Amino acid sequence: MKFRTLFFAAVSILFFPFSTVQAFEWNDSIEYRAEIGGSLSDGQHTPFWMNANRFGFSGIERNNFWLRAGVFKHEDRSSRFSWGAGVDLGVAHRMQSTFIPQQLYAEVRYRCLDAMIGAKELSDGFLDQSLSSGSLTQGWNARPLPQVRVGIFDYANVWGCKDMFAVKGHIAYGMFDDNWWINRWANPSYYYSLNTLYCSRAIYFRGGNEEKFPLTGELGLVMDTEFGGKTWVPGSKDEAGHWEKHPTYLKAWAKALIPMAGGDDTSIGEQTNVEGNFLGNWSFSLKWQDPRGWMVRLYYQHFYEDHSMLFFDYPWIDGLYGVQGKLPENPFVSDILYEFLYMKDQAGPVYWDHNSTIDYQISARDSYYNHYIYNGWQNWGQAIGNPLMISPIYNENHFMHFYHNRIVSHHFAFKGHPSPQTDYRVLLTYLRSWGTYLNPLPSPKTNFSWLAEVNYHPKSLEGWNASISLAMDHGSLLGNSFGAMLSISKTGWIK
Repeated sequence: MKFRTLFFAAVSILFFPFSTVQAFEWNDSIEYRAEIGGSLSDGQHTPFWMNANRFGFSGIERNNFWLRAGVFKHEDRSSRFSWGAGVDLGVAHRMQSTFIPQQLYAEVRYRCLDAMIGAKELSDGFLDQSLSSGSLTQGWNARPLPQVRVGIFDYANVWGCKDMFAVKGHIAYGMFDDNWWINRWANPSYYYSLNTLYCSRAIYFRGGNEEKFPLTGELGLVMDTEFGGKTWVPGSKDEAGHWEKHPTYLKAWAKALIPMAGGDDTSIGEQTNVEGNFLGNWSFSLKWQDPRGWMVRLYYQHFYEDHSMLFFDYPWIDGLYGVQGKLPENPFVSDILYEFLYMKDQAGPVYWDHNSTIDYQISARDSYYNHYIYNGWQNWGQAIGNPLMISPIYNENHFMHFYHNRIVSHHFAFKGHPSPQTDYRVLLTYLRSWGTYLNPLPSPKTNFSWLAEVNYHPKSLEGWNASISLAMDHGSLLGNSFGAMLSISKTGWIK
């Protein structure tokens, strides 16, 4: 009965824009989007690339479908002052939840300064969202986190540098919103956390100006922290489990912003290292934009799980290495991308906290995306960073843990626009996993995944788009599966 009510509510939302366009005197900055879609699959799961990198509006269960509708007021980036807001809701079958409040936010901008409150699908713009396998820290694989974010969201030229140097960045505080799902999904024989708080900060620099010289470069630093909340600590055979609360007072919020060791009211591990789950990445890129339409971009993202890999205490071996090329306008291929993801090293296999007997610190065996207190770098079961780390949602034992973070992958992708009414993209990924240092695999597991997607937006039906995808997984890591996905959407303006 509950699902039926939500279904008819979603249908009403879906057709709301078409039935009320004449009832309002809003201007053309009010955009609506409505979509209906579904997938059919054969195998253990929905194929990997039909689930990954869709901001969590997806699921690994086979044969799912959804309805989605949203209304958005966009900021006017050319104005000195502007504001925006968005409501994006959906209902789904065979996903993590039936009702999905995907986006709900308000934002304001004055000159180059920005502020946002709520949950919004965000991207830092460093990687190509349609082709890349995903950012190592702040990707587009999981549902957006509710937060308050302030900063300079778009590159702003630094005064006096003649448009040759620009900067952007943010500071944000928020909260994970997956309590409902964790309470129903997580296995109580393994630790998990609720009411977890979130702090994010980032700064990016860009040097060069394509209009003056073809070569430009970027340097970025991202830091994120999980803190606060409470953790379920499972008991032994003779002892019941219990909840362990973590500090949420003002000092804990300050330590989330500037990583510092925990106080006496935190666990020994927090006192030895830093309070909360601290992680992030460095990003570097060089781009050559030829005036004739050619473009080549080289980039590297270095991930760190704690202070030991933030700087150069250990060699920077792990990371995402990528090259992307753009071709002059043609009807076949517009962009080509290759990425090599290497995450096996993790500063080495040994971890040792110094003590009075052996006063030596070895901060290795980082176990990327995992943490001994918190759920790890995930939201609603999906990795917030790169999905190739295989999200906890795939765990048959329902443990909040990333079992495949020592991986190597090769990712190849390309896209094109054969006609003004048609575009496509193709993703091909080979993944090899050694498990983790704590839970190594007896022998490596492999997986090959591909996706072929075509979008058709006829000129005669303005705003309408039909998308069809075929995808497949093959290998010992995710199993064998094949599936197809179809969605029909309408985008337009409420006048």
